[in-house]
Amino acid sequence: MKMAKADIGVVGLAVMGENLILNMESKGFTVACFNRTVSKVDDFVNGRAKGKNIVGCHSIEEFVASLAMPRKVLLMVKAGAAVDAFIETILPHLEDGDIIIDGGNSHFPDTIRRTKLVESKGKLYIGTGVSGGEEGALRGPSIMPGGSPDAWPHVKPIFQKICAHTDDGRPCCDWVGENGAGHFVKMVHNGIEYGDMQMICETYQIMREGLGMTNAEMHKVFAEWNEGELNSYLIEITRDILAYKDDDGAEVIDLILDTAGQKGTGKWTVIEALNLGQPLTLIGEAVFARCISALKDERVKAAKALKGRKSGFRGDKEKFINDLRQALYASKIVSYAQGYQLMRAAAAEHNWHLNYGGIALMWRGGCIIRSAFLGKIKEAFDKKPKLENLLLDLFFKKAVKKAQSSWRRVVTTAVKLGIAMPAMTAALSYYDGYRSERLPANLLQAQRDYFGAHTYERVDKPRGEFFHTNWTGRGGTTAASTYVV
Repeated sequence: MKMAKADIGVVGLAVMGENLILNMESKGFTVACFNRTVSKVDDFVNGRAKGKNIVGCHSIEEFVASLAMPRKVLLMVKAGAAVDAFIETILPHLEDGDIIIDGGNSHFPDTIRRTKLVESKGKLYIGTGVSGGEEGALRGPSIMPGGSPDAWPHVKPIFQKICAHTDDGRPCCDWVGENGAGHFVKMVHNGIEYGDMQMICETYQIMREGLGMTNAEMHKVFAEWNEGELNSYLIEITRDILAYKDDDGAEVIDLILDTAGQKGTGKWTVIEALNLGQPLTLIGEAVFARCISALKDERVKAAKALKGRKSGFRGDKEKFINDLRQALYASKIVSYAQGYQLMRAAAAEHNWHLNYGGIALMWRGGCIIRSAFLGKIKEAFDKKPKLENLLLDLFFKKAVKKAQSSWRRVVTTAVKLGIAMPAMTAALSYYDGYRSERLPANLLQAQRDYFGAHTYERVDKPRGEFFHTNWTGRGGTTAASTYVV
């Protein structure tokens, strides 16, 4: 009996690829699979995929022939050259209207380029962010697709069935926007993830070093926090990590070397913020915090040579723990406010039509930054789709106002104790800068005009008119051209 054509094909049988295939099959789809190392196909089909509606293919020709029209090919291969190589390999075997989907962590400019290339060949292209790790891929990730709009109706039934769903049943997947928009939103998601993780780590550090709390005490605090406004996946796993012991009864968190790795998506987010002139200060500090953690050997030497404050915490410990909760919440609001500012700037730059409330819904489940908090972000953009900054929404404005005194006490205490809190401090500095009607940039612009004749605007003249002062009497009236990087 001839087997029905597969609904979708997946290339790449690493952890994410395998789990997405099993997820799709469990939702009623027939899935074809292929891997460059063909033995992996046989291992998978005869192992985890045994007895399931999964078709193992040993060549590109066999793989393409197994797919129903329009063919949908999901690439789950390493970002970079491997994606380009496979696109070049498979394009000659596809027909007009067939769809190539990149589900890896590709850099969005690559996705813009690939969408243009594939569309020029008469095919359709999707670059989609997939968040949730191994468990999410198997049980329901957050999926953020962008690319060729005509491709969406064909993949929507699959993606919205296999993705995570909110408690009220809404899928954590929707169309993000044109060409590289999906991968851009996934990149910002990862940047916010960097920020959230760093702020939780800073909270852990001041609890441990400043308050002298045990892992068991911290576990209890994070468990309580997870029942309130900070309820989220990252708070939940922090709670679990702090209580975990190995077979010998040792607390595993204390056995882990304090050096953090990174794969580059946080760095990409910060670089793009610089390109677009957006103040992504918190996420920038989170990336640099990982960089300084990697200097372990230097830090060990510096700890012996460089002295800081030695005094311990003096005050009401329980009240300060409550301050920490509120400071973390306020800083988290700033993190998302900055991330959304970056997405707004990118949408204007690339002519994307982003649904900001929809993005918050996509992040409500399945992904690493999933939290109850995101429901409030969706509400904010549902009320005002063109909201300039989350801090201007009534709910978030009230939340920050309520937390502000605690936030300032935490940052001040950290400085006094000599404990680094770069992300949380950056969040507060951003808040104070954003709410300032007047900043010292007038002096900065005067300096630029003094040494480089870069000109300035005046408070008593219309915006867009530029002036130059001959500060030394020797510079003449010639000014540099005006431009913004």
